[in-house]
Amino acid sequence: MTTLHELYRPLGSTGLRVSPLGLGTVKLGRDQGVKYPNGFTIPDDAQARALLNQARELGINLIDTAPAYGVSEQRLGPLLRGQRDQWVIVSKTGEEFEQGQSHFDFSPAHTRLSVERSLKRLETDRIDLLLVHSDGNDLAVLQDTGVYQTLAELKREGKILAYGISGKTVEGGLLALQQGDCAMVTYNLGEQGEKPVLDYAASHAKGILIKKALASGHACLAEGVDPVRASFELIFAHPGVSSAIVGTITPTHLAANVATVAAVLQGLG
Repeated sequence: MTTLHELYRPLGSTGLRVSPLGLGTVKLGRDQGVKYPNGFTIPDDAQARALLNQARELGINLIDTAPAYGVSEQRLGPLLRGQRDQWVIVSKTGEEFEQGQSHFDFSPAHTRLSVERSLKRLETDRIDLLLVHSDGNDLAVLQDTGVYQTLAELKREGKILAYGISGKTVEGGLLALQQGDCAMVTYNLGEQGEKPVLDYAASHAKGILIKKALASGHACLAEGVDPVRASFELIFAHPGVSSAIVGTITPTHLAANVATVAAVLQGLG
């Protein structure tokens, strides 16, 4: 069985070491208002536990969740009991999802409430990486709301180990890295506009997580080209990338993604 255990890499200068593939968990907690081409059923506890066990056996140690992912955090707490030190947990603040609608609150009071709530839900004393779940107005969020200052305080208190943004703009990503530890960036075959953020991270030892790694852009590939492999080749050719987050709940897809990433990294090595 191909695994990622020997392929961990540093998440910038945080001191955290992460698998090149991370498991996104929106599908464990939310099936409304999600941008997937096909419908899916939220896995029950037995299926979710099996998926997490499989991920761990495949060498995935990075797990990505958020308050906006419905009940994802609440489910992960019990599912990960007894395994805390085997996972690097990423969660977020800023976006809330209730009654099928997203709303945003980046105020210091809400940020602190959100992080304390995530700690309780996840049944842990620390969150490894806490990202601002941006509404797209990245610069305004970082400069005007106090969210980053609050995350810096929470880091000093040891409640979070590192912080950054899951943003949508180059300017926001660059500012987030200048003042913080990590950025989660869209980068795939169809969208490479945020590449300057990756470039900055590579030259300043900052962390980069890739979201939407396997998104659109596959249609433009030549016949016979594997879009998953081509996506990972693009992503991991960039020295700034720490890990790519994929949100599959299908065991065969997860194993195939791991095998592809391992092959790509060994080829680049």
